Amino acid sequence: MQQSVTERPAPTTWPEFWREMSGRALARLRPGGGDAGPQPVWARPALLALAALSAWSYAWRATRPVNIEIYYAAAVRSMSMSFSNFFFGAFDPAGTVTTDKLPGAFWLQAISAGLFGPHNWALILPQVIEGTVTVLVLYRAVRSIAGFGAGLIAAAVLAISPATVALNRGNISDTLMIMLSVLAADSVVSAVRKGTWRPLILAAVWVGLAFQAKMIEAWLVLPALAVAYLTAAPARLRQRVLRCAAMLAVAVIVSLSWMSLVTVWPSGSRPYVDGSTSNSVFQQVFVYNGLGRLDDATPDQLVNKTIRLGLAISPPPSWHRLLSGELGRDTAWLLGAAIIALAAGLVARRREPRGDLVRAGLLIWGCWLLAFFAAFCAASTINTYYTAALSPAVAALLGISGALAWRHRASAWSWLALAAATVATAGYANWLLPARGTGLPGWLRPAVPGLAVAAVCCLAAAAWQQSATARQRGTGPQRATAPKPATTLAALALLLTAAATLIVPAVASASVVTSGLGPFETPFEPASETAHITEFLSAGFEVDRALVTLKRANAVFPYLMATQTAVLAAPFIYASGLEVLPVGGFTGTIPEPSLATLQRLIGSGYVATFLQAPKTTDPRLIWIARHCIDVSSRAGGQRAALPLAVYFCPQSAGRRAAPAGSG
Repeated sequence: MQQSVTERPAPTTWPEFWREMSGRALARLRPGGGDAGPQPVWARPALLALAALSAWSYAWRATRPVNIEIYYAAAVRSMSMSFSNFFFGAFDPAGTVTTDKLPGAFWLQAISAGLFGPHNWALILPQVIEGTVTVLVLYRAVRSIAGFGAGLIAAAVLAISPATVALNRGNISDTLMIMLSVLAADSVVSAVRKGTWRPLILAAVWVGLAFQAKMIEAWLVLPALAVAYLTAAPARLRQRVLRCAAMLAVAVIVSLSWMSLVTVWPSGSRPYVDGSTSNSVFQQVFVYNGLGRLDDATPDQLVNKTIRLGLAISPPPSWHRLLSGELGRDTAWLLGAAIIALAAGLVARRREPRGDLVRAGLLIWGCWLLAFFAAFCAASTINTYYTAALSPAVAALLGISGALAWRHRASAWSWLALAAATVATAGYANWLLPARGTGLPGWLRPAVPGLAVAAVCCLAAAAWQQSATARQRGTGPQRATAPKPATTLAALALLLTAAATLIVPAVASASVVTSGLGPFETPFEPASETAHITEFLSAGFEVDRALVTLKRANAVFPYLMATQTAVLAAPFIYASGLEVLPVGGFTGTIPEPSLATLQRLIGSGYVATFLQAPKTTDPRLIWIARHCIDVSSRAGGQRAALPLAVYFCPQSAGRRAAPAGSG
């Protein structure tokens, strides 16, 4: 039978098979493809493999005490003990004070702890799920912009981002905030693509819920969402402005809904709001956790001053704060490549119509990246895990740029941009890599420049071959159709570029997993620093002997003890589920409980043991030191390697002071 002219012969050799399969796969990298057309058979298995890899990297050896923020863990256990504690985000079982953050992310952890018990893995399980969902949602958002291949590149880059891997291996609220923010970006992409307003309102709801998890930080994505919609949505300018105003209004309403309810709730029937001096949740959010982070002492600095914990403080604010040291090792590996990708992408799409979806995507993720970068550079202090908020934007920009590079492979500027990104990323990574550190393999440093040289040579060869093909055909580079050998060389060049660019963050993430690191640690940090962090963070869990001693001494008292700051109370609450009264809240500076309340609790037999710094300026604890018995030498057990004093207060001391009513 004669072969049809449209029928293509099956490949008979391995080179032919490789050329055909690579051509089919990389053709999916075309930008603007969006959701049009069926999903290729390889896309879903590849995505599921990435999701499984992400879940494994977040969960493997993540239940070590060093990965648990014990202050939040204690609050979650307290919240799981009663509905009132759950709703108001109480820190201690008796509901004396709230946590110093909004409770949105801790609600999910409290549900998990309520279902499975107060185990470390029950606290981390929600973050594992949320982090994996973020990978899936980012794939969908980028796929809608630039095709299936671009979505997979973005999902892969996010899955191997060290800051993201480290963050999701703990019980930190940033994981939920990032997931909800990515959902908001995905909704705005849908609103731009479909030209409807409902996805825009849904995006506002996602941002409002993200606010419940991480407060003002969640609002940093709003400018990016608004810019993209105003620029590219298929509607008149007036409609776009009104819809953006509606999005902002809904986001604010959802964000402030729980806070408003707590504000009108009778203060006597709810916990005192930690982080405020006037029992105000608005002060907690917008001053203590908001503007105060720009120029005032942060909570960590205050608690350092109160009980001398010796916590590490991040480098001072500067424009390059995220580009070196521990912050750089966590997130900066791909920042240069992302900025180059953003600039090159905007140049490539400069002549496209106003509603160009690819340019809208570049604006969303570019503005996202710049907003978080600026905020983290300006804040007085930040924790390393904050930088995970940059990872979705970096991943999305690299995914979209991969699609654009393949689409414009016949143009010299495309290869030039790829070469510049490769050289810049490899050179910067080689500078940022320390001489030695936790989980740093010896072969990595020489491998980086080797891969970069191979990638640049292959890029140059592919660019020369593409230009030669265009000249032979006598057409412009934009219209040239490369033969299969040229396509194969271009595909090989892209693969080598990806390897040279991603090898260091991939190895860094692997080191985080294999070394059992968590949110408070960074890849390739000095071994001494890892040991110090492990010793310090694990000390809070080593309270068994002290707990037994205190239970025996306080068997007749409803409260196990009282401590200066909630930080000292946290390990005892998490270990026992008993009430440990946190004097002064997280920082030890709030006025709850008052001295009169402490005297009344002592006199009525509720609490007798106090754990506090031996030197203090707090009038409440000065009274304890003067009127109670110092039993520090007989307390025994672990005291978290801190210089603390233990006092025993007989009921008579509280009864004598109670009539005075001093506060």
